[in-house]
Amino acid sequence: MESKKEFFLECYKLGIIKFGRFTLKSGIESPFYVDLRPLASDPKILKKLANYLLDMLPLDNFDIICGVPYAALPMATAMSLESYLPLIIKRKEAKAYGTKKLIEGIYEKGQNCLLVEDVITSGKSLVETIDEVENEGIKVSDIVVVLDREQGGKEKLEEKGYKVHSLFNISEVVEILREVNYIDEEEVARIRDFVNGNQVVFQEKKRLSYEQKLEITEHSFAKKILEIAIEKRSNLIASADFITTQELLNFADIVGPHIVALKTHIDILNDFDADETILPLKDLAAKHNFLLMEDRKFADIGNTQELQFSYGTFKISNWADLITSHVIGGSKSLDCFVNAGIVAILGMSSEGTLTDSHYREEALKIIENHPNIVGCVAQNKVPDNILLFTPGVNLGTSGDGKGQQYNSPEHVIKNYNTDFIIVGRGIYKADDPELEALRYKTEGWQAYQDAL
Repeated sequence: MESKKEFFLECYKLGIIKFGRFTLKSGIESPFYVDLRPLASDPKILKKLANYLLDMLPLDNFDIICGVPYAALPMATAMSLESYLPLIIKRKEAKAYGTKKLIEGIYEKGQNCLLVEDVITSGKSLVETIDEVENEGIKVSDIVVVLDREQGGKEKLEEKGYKVHSLFNISEVVEILREVNYIDEEEVARIRDFVNGNQVVFQEKKRLSYEQKLEITEHSFAKKILEIAIEKRSNLIASADFITTQELLNFADIVGPHIVALKTHIDILNDFDADETILPLKDLAAKHNFLLMEDRKFADIGNTQELQFSYGTFKISNWADLITSHVIGGSKSLDCFVNAGIVAILGMSSEGTLTDSHYREEALKIIENHPNIVGCVAQNKVPDNILLFTPGVNLGTSGDGKGQQYNSPEHVIKNYNTDFIIVGRGIYKADDPELEALRYKTEGWQAYQDAL
C-alpha cells in the first residue's frame, strides 16, 4: 500500500481542502475549509480510505458500523463492504411517516457500534449522534475520523470515555502540503495560529493598480488600453448602438475625449460602408486616443470565425483593436484572432443567462492560457492577470424590462475589481451624451481610486 503521505496527496487533488478565508457555520472565520465529500466520487480512493481507517481499529470489538450523516455515510458503507461489519444508518431526523425510525438497519440492543465521521471540529455532531444511537440501546466505544481539525472535539469525546482514532490531523496535512510547496509559510503560520486558538487577522487584498497590471500584462492591446486609462484617467468604455453611420460618428466624436474604447455592433448599421464608416471612425479613434472594440461575440468553429473576422462586408480584422468572443468553441477556435485582442465572454449581465458556475470554471481555464485573450466580460472577480470588462453599468436604473440587469460603477469596481466599465444606454440615450460620458468617467475613476 502507498504511504499515508502519498494517499493524502492523492485525496488533496480532489479539492478536499481549500485555503483562504472562509466563514464556518459557527460564524468564525477560518483560514482553511475541509470538505471530504468529493472522496465518495472516486471509488478507488474511497476503497483505499476504507482500508486505511479499518487498519487503525480493533475490528473484533465491533458488531455494527454507522456513519454520521451525511458526508461519512459513503465512508461507512465502504468500510462495511471491506470488513463485513453490518451497516446501520442514522437519519438526520426521524421520518414523519411509516416506522418513524431514526436508526435504520438490523441491529440488537447491547451491540457495540463503531461510529465513522469525516471531520471532527468541536465534536458537537458526534455527541448528538452518540446520544441518538445509545438511546436505541446500542453501545458506542470507538469513533474513527478521517481528519481532526484540532479544535477540541477529539479531547472532548475522550474526556467522556470514547476512543477517537484519526487518520490525519490538520497539522500533519499542513506539513505535507508545505513539504511539496502546495502552500507557503505565511499560510502555514496562519493555520497554526488558528489551531492554537488565536484570532486570525486576514489582510484585505487590494486590487492591482493599472500601473501594476501594465507591468504583468503581455498582449499589446492590453498594454495599450491600460496606457490610455492612465493617461486619460478613465476606465469608461461607451457602447455605440446606432443604426446610421452619422449617428455613430457624431457620438464617437463627442464622447471620445472621455473613453478608453468605443464598443460597436457594426452589423446593425443600415448604411455601412468601409470608406464612409470605418475610415472616419479610425480617424476619430486616433484623434481622441481610444480603441475600437467590436462586440461581435463570435461563437463558432475556428474556420468559420476566421472567415467572419477577416472577410465579408465588415472585414473586422482590418480595423478592430478588440473583439468579443465566446469560448464555447474551445481554445483552438480562438487562434484566428491574431490582429486583435480578444475580450472573452465569461459571464453575461442578462437575467437567466446560461453561463453558470461550471461553464465559467471551464471558460476561465481557456481565458487564463490563450495568448490572444486580453481579458474577459464577467459579473464576478477574476484573477489579477486578466483584465475585467463589466457591462450592465448604469447610474439611473436597475434594469430595462428585457432581462438586462444594471449595477453602478462603484458596485462593480468595489465588488468585482472591474477594470473597465461598459456603459450603453446610460450615455447614448441621455439628453446630453457628452455630459453623461464625463459623469461616468468621473464616477468610474473615483471608484477605482477608492478601491486602491
